[in-house]
Amino acid sequence: MKRVVVLTLIIFLSVSAFAQMSFVDYQKNFPRFASAVKLKEDTLKKQFAVAGLQWPAKQIYIRSFKYDSQLEVWVRNSVKEPYKLFKTYRVCAMAGTLGPKRMQGDYQVPEGFYYVNEFNPKSTYHLSLGLNYPNASDRILSDSVQPGGDIYIHGSCLTVGCIPIQDSQIEELYILAAQAKNAGQDFIPVHIFPVRYTNQRSVDYLNKTIKDDKELTLFSNELKQVFEYFEEKKKLPLISVNPKGEYVIM
Repeated sequence: MKRVVVLTLIIFLSVSAFAQMSFVDYQKNFPRFASAVKLKEDTLKKQFAVAGLQWPAKQIYIRSFKYDSQLEVWVRNSVKEPYKLFKTYRVCAMAGTLGPKRMQGDYQVPEGFYYVNEFNPKSTYHLSLGLNYPNASDRILSDSVQPGGDIYIHGSCLTVGCIPIQDSQIEELYILAAQAKNAGQDFIPVHIFPVRYTNQRSVDYLNKTIKDDKELTLFSNELKQVFEYFEEKKKLPLISVNPKGEYVIM
């Protein structure tokens, strides 16, 4: 009987210790993340200091541009501050074409407004951050039976519809995201645009691609509104979805 009580107490203490563990400390239980922290965290701290940023960032914002093959990381430490650009990574592989993802197996990278909903330190693609595709708009406009899923920002520079960057870069991004979540940012926004709307060559290509498609033109204009809002204010607007699946910027 005493042995049962002792074992029960040990289990209880173990569970309690686990519950009190910070998110970053929990992630350090996984070898890839622990190794990434040893290799990258000190360098990231120095880069923040050079850029005049406070480490660690309590909030981050990620935005990616498909045609331009770029992924930006913006940081801030309170909702009252504007975001500041920390780093731009090159997206090293691309699947599909311009336009949103609408069904499983179309190899499309989604376009629209998402957030990180999963941290995977044991990913087949080194490390990965999952996105909440399909979002509220996608669930209305995409295939009702098989809209697809499992969309990630990840390493390994391979893709069939995700956003891949180099392993060394996903290590940095994963650390930044883990620190932000650790500080209380439960919803890390990830916005995916077809092009960078300030790059005329990219805009010309987009316009050529969607010129005969009214739905894609409307969709692109919705995304452009959010891009322009952020470019001006360095803050994110409120974004909702109407019954037609259209994004509404407030």
